[in-house]
Amino acid sequence: MSAIPEGILYSKEHEWVRVEQGICTVGITDYAQSKLGDVVVVDLPKVGARLEYMKPACSIESFKAVSDVYSPLSGTVVEVNTEVSMDPGVVNRDPYGKGWLFKLKPERLEEEIKLLLKPEEYRRLIEGLSDA
Repeated sequence: MSAIPEGILYSKEHEWVRVEQGICTVGITDYAQSKLGDVVVVDLPKVGARLEYMKPACSIESFKAVSDVYSPLSGTVVEVNTEVSMDPGVVNRDPYGKGWLFKLKPERLEEEIKLLLKPEEYRRLIEGLSDA
């Protein structure tokens, strides 16, 4: 079973977001990295880029496929994790920790945060996918 930490929110596209002091850290879930397989390239957004809710923000390439990562919130990128560019495998090893992808300053946090899934809701979503 995939790890689904408490205290963060999830998108239906398998991104996670942690909100701390008005800044949102974004990554892909343990479920997503396990489905991708070994991550070999992470193409991060540029600092200063404006991202739209659930539009592609960056991409991750594994031996299996290239997958878009969607921004779970609208906002401006304030930081990217250069460590994942140099060592993409950190996304597989520590998706909720050192494998984060970017941080953004949200524009519509109060309205968009309501659209994300709580841990239990995300757990039900991926359990439904594994039954399919």
